[in-house]
Amino acid sequence: MPETGGGDTGVHPPAPPLGVLGLARWAWRQLTSMRTALLLLFLLALASVPGSIVPQRRVNPVEVMEFVEANPELARWYERLGLFDVFGSPWFAAIYLLLVVSLLGCIVPRSVQHWRAMRARPPRAPRNPHRLPEHRRWETDATPERVHEAAAAILRGRRYRVVVDTGENAAVAAERGYLREIGNLVFHLAIVGVLLGVAVGSLFGFQGTALVVVGNGFANTVTQYDGYQGGRFFSPTQLPPFTLTVEDFEVAFEDEGEQRGAAREFDALLRYTVAPGEPEQEYHLRINHPLEIEGARVHLIGHGYAPKFTVRDGNGDVAFSGPVPFLPQDGNFSSTGVVKVPDARPKQLGLQGLFLPTGILDKQAGPISIFPDALAPAVFLTGYQGDLGLDTGIPQSVYQLDTRGLEQLRDEDGEPFRIALAPGETVELPDGAGSVTFEGYERWVNLQVSRDPGEPIVLASAILALGGLLLSLVVRRRRVWVRATPTGPDDALSGARTLVVVAGLDRTEGGDLAAEIDEIVTRLRGDAAKESVT
Repeated sequence: MPETGGGDTGVHPPAPPLGVLGLARWAWRQLTSMRTALLLLFLLALASVPGSIVPQRRVNPVEVMEFVEANPELARWYERLGLFDVFGSPWFAAIYLLLVVSLLGCIVPRSVQHWRAMRARPPRAPRNPHRLPEHRRWETDATPERVHEAAAAILRGRRYRVVVDTGENAAVAAERGYLREIGNLVFHLAIVGVLLGVAVGSLFGFQGTALVVVGNGFANTVTQYDGYQGGRFFSPTQLPPFTLTVEDFEVAFEDEGEQRGAAREFDALLRYTVAPGEPEQEYHLRINHPLEIEGARVHLIGHGYAPKFTVRDGNGDVAFSGPVPFLPQDGNFSSTGVVKVPDARPKQLGLQGLFLPTGILDKQAGPISIFPDALAPAVFLTGYQGDLGLDTGIPQSVYQLDTRGLEQLRDEDGEPFRIALAPGETVELPDGAGSVTFEGYERWVNLQVSRDPGEPIVLASAILALGGLLLSLVVRRRRVWVRATPTGPDDALSGARTLVVVAGLDRTEGGDLAAEIDEIVTRLRGDAAKESVT
């Protein structure tokens, strides 16, 4: 027959269900754990990667349109996943907000706990302090009271919080290093500050870039920017109404030695007005010396060459005249660009060009530039005629030529038309398409205009993070106890009256606790002896 006693049968009742409140508490504990915060920080970094790989609609809508046209099926999936606007997508915002909540959920309870620890007394001396890793013991003629008094004074001088216990368990308990945890909390709070500062800047700020040829002007409106990105809560009507003109641009290059070709100096002379009707002012814009206008900063972030052309069409009329910005492709400023001539007749013209500041014709590499300054400028051109596709309603890049509706010009031998021109030279295009004159060149500068209201928050948070990190690395959480007890007749040595034990405990690794205990013991031996004499 089976036993009917009260022994353990091995069957345990099922655990009660968590319930809604229990599940919420469990989820909150998981979210506010440091492991989850680190995971979310990693996910945020991972989620930022598509924003630097996939073209972003708010940064360069033309590139997005070209991508959609070239990859229609892939673009549909990108659109569904929000990859054309990563930093404004709901899933990126969710990770961002969860990270902030997780960090705050970690910091607030730890701050309350640390505040209580700072207000609480240091732990009482252990019953057997001589069992701690670092301890010293000796005997003295001073009374226990005098030893405890001297120890308390020494430890307070070393910035310990000290409590002197009396009675049966008389001892001195001391602790210091609370700044370590404060530094740790400040560091994590500063991370939250950085996240909030970045969010404020992205929501309420703006950033735009504009390429301006020397001699031309720029008005701070959205239509003047080559690339513009405004925050969710920033309206283009908030743009400061300044205008500027790039009067001159000077750049100096190293012309000898191992650093030959390296840029040494940039200086763009600007004339600007803060608002219509305001007096004109002058400013020398250099690297790391931005121009500040009404809360916006104008930075110099790049430069290049803009070859000047005069294009006559097949009827002999001037269809185009002026500088065309070319984009640098290497350190010697070999630059590529296109000249679009929609007003040419009887057919529109398009020219693809390579500008070389100091050009030579290499037998193997072909035309190359051997120095970034314009010592021997030359331009190499090939031409097309037909329909440039500017009337389709689809935006085009000014630096690329859509050749689908164009026919390449060919010479008498049927080979693609190619020509090299020096400043002042003119070439007749095949098939009576017209002529091109290379008039010389101008320089252009790339300006970045931005306003970031979150920048002071990020800067202050970064300084706090550095300070908190230093505190958490330098400060040691440490406890010291001093116990002086009268010796009995059985354990007295050389007639001594008091046994002194000094012990310490480091709550962090890597501290030189032994040296500090030795210093305290040396001081205490001398001070206790002086007091006993008096």
